[in-house]
Amino acid sequence: MKISPVEQLFTIFNETALILQEELSCTYLEALAETGENIFHGSILQDEVSELNVKRLKKQYEEIHLDKFSKEEIRKAYQLVILKGMKENVQPNHQMTPDTVGLLIGYLVQKFMTKTAFRLLDPAVGTGNLLTTVLNQIPNQVESVGVEVDDVLIKLAYVNANLQEHPIQFFNQDSLEPLFIDPVDAVIADLPIGFYPNDVRAADYQLKADEGHSYSHHLFIEQSVRHTNDGGYLFFIIPNGLFESEQASKLREFFKEKAIIQGLLQLPVNMFKNKNAAKSILVLQKKGEGVQPPKQALLVDLPNLSSAVEMDKILRNIEKWVKQNKR
Repeated sequence: MKISPVEQLFTIFNETALILQEELSCTYLEALAETGENIFHGSILQDEVSELNVKRLKKQYEEIHLDKFSKEEIRKAYQLVILKGMKENVQPNHQMTPDTVGLLIGYLVQKFMTKTAFRLLDPAVGTGNLLTTVLNQIPNQVESVGVEVDDVLIKLAYVNANLQEHPIQFFNQDSLEPLFIDPVDAVIADLPIGFYPNDVRAADYQLKADEGHSYSHHLFIEQSVRHTNDGGYLFFIIPNGLFESEQASKLREFFKEKAIIQGLLQLPVNMFKNKNAAKSILVLQKKGEGVQPPKQALLVDLPNLSSAVEMDKILRNIEKWVKQNKR
């Protein structure tokens, strides 16, 4: 039976990561980042590997030539091995954005971003899966920036970008600390949901809580808007209850002052474990001179994303809306 390119890559990533995990006494995800580096550089970079395993690794690596695989095949295979590693050892905030949602965000970025070249930021880049899903879909010349506080995730993101040959600039830091980056034209983010523990840092934000911890997802929105050029677009994956929390009135005020809601697309509830975990895609535009609100916001209740006919209908409606409302 012929195996697919994704399965072929998955097997090599997985088997070589398992060898390195044992040799380096590290976690599977750390070993996966190491094996990705080896594949990218075409050599074994770890001194601690025994002679026998150097031979085994070389034999495996020689079986694949990355230039024979598409960027999407590399991304999917790498995503599957990361998911395997995350099942073994995961923190709740490190859920990967489902592919269908990444593809939809990529579609929206393509429709809204009409410049041939632009700067794109993902302030919660994780393993780089959402960012590279979007980059693999858009023909524009994109200069990308990813920020991630977790050391292992950003190493995986860096290797992910290298294997797919995306020149992404990465910053390993807390995204809510000062960001020393040039302003961007677009932001994508699967917002980390929850409370931000650093009250001193949160005090610098308009969206800080009046008492107790602030919502990190609110602060991420504000930080993203700060770093976006006037008229730039922001595409966020948000919890459905974003505008219903006890801190929502501050968010409404912030939007009134700084941003225009261009669209809200509610993802199908059946994609999530339960109704309370359901999410939507929020499309914002940063206010600025000459920036006009749409005649009406794009409000979509997305059908089952696996139904091609339903999705096709929705995408045609989005296209029609963009034509009528994009100036």
